[in-house]
Amino acid sequence: MIYLDNAATTLKKPPAVGSAARWAMGHAAGAGRSAHFPAMTGAEILYDTRALAAELFGMEDPRRVVFTFNATHALCLALHSMQECRHFAISPFEHNAVLRPVIDIVRQGNKRLTILKGELWNDELLLESAKKAIEDGADCFVLCHISNVFGYIQPLEQLDLLLAEAGIPLILDASQSAGVLPIDVSKLPSLAAVCMPGHKGLYGPPGTGMLLWLSDDMPYPLLPGGTGSRSEQTEMPDFLPDRLESGTQNIAGVAGLFEGMKFVQRLGEQEILRHERALCRIAAEELRQIPGIVSFVSPDMNRQTGVLSFYSRQLPVETVAQRLAEQNICVRAGLHCAPLAHKTAGTERTGTVRISPGWFQTEHQMRRFAARIAVISGKESTQNLE
Repeated sequence: MIYLDNAATTLKKPPAVGSAARWAMGHAAGAGRSAHFPAMTGAEILYDTRALAAELFGMEDPRRVVFTFNATHALCLALHSMQECRHFAISPFEHNAVLRPVIDIVRQGNKRLTILKGELWNDELLLESAKKAIEDGADCFVLCHISNVFGYIQPLEQLDLLLAEAGIPLILDASQSAGVLPIDVSKLPSLAAVCMPGHKGLYGPPGTGMLLWLSDDMPYPLLPGGTGSRSEQTEMPDFLPDRLESGTQNIAGVAGLFEGMKFVQRLGEQEILRHERALCRIAAEELRQIPGIVSFVSPDMNRQTGVLSFYSRQLPVETVAQRLAEQNICVRAGLHCAPLAHKTAGTERTGTVRISPGWFQTEHQMRRFAARIAVISGKESTQNLE
């Protein structure tokens, strides 16, 4: 199998990830509820993983690392904690994990929403639009660090400067950047929250994610319940992480996430990014030689990660993906839960086929994938879809 869908989930994990999760399932119980050995083991797993995440992302206080089910869960916690904000501004490449909850919040609370102007690889247009949104009263920004469709690295540092000067909070969706780009929250003063999954670039198990809560304001407990602390109160605890972690945590998943993050830390994000970019360059060059294939490649590869989208002028993207699947080549096709990004890039009608190699994919696999695209393009044709 050639697995090229790591932007959705990294399927192949370091062996230690599965081993740690399996061990925790037999040795660790719910943390914070008892003093027996399994409960204390669970508590140690949670604390050690928080401490590692704080180290990896430049945080001083590990208690501000909140474990979630996934990035969507983390984003909903962060967005619903911005109840004082009256005017949201989001980038034109946001995933539905941002777009849908923001629209819901705006509709229910009689708030405003601005979708910033932008186009692929154009930092200046986004930043100019952000300046206008600030002038128009936007008081909370949301940015996907990297487009999940095109691998476009949006200008986080420049936007942070604008927002920090204006005193406006930023929620960062790091779904595609955690584990791929270095993120040091201590150098980004506008950040109120960073949201990420555990199962993508951090090589953790599915069902894991993290919210890094950086704001001085207390977040809103979207899912109240038992915490094992302040049990005499009817309100959720007023301290982290308990305020946002009701119910029994996914301790086995967190144990695996710890090993995934250790793997990333040992390799280094820059080395991972270098490898993934190199594989995508090979694929892009091969695809460029196939008639009828339109690829989305940045003129400056420093603006793009190891994510590459393309479509065929002859075949629907879903047909291309199905033909690849029949040869045990795994890609993703369609709108990728990001119709806003496709509208911005002009691919809302065609969609794209997306490839996203990870650390465990090889140059040979990329050439085999491209060769299969050449076969599909040569043997099959329908009406022009552009």
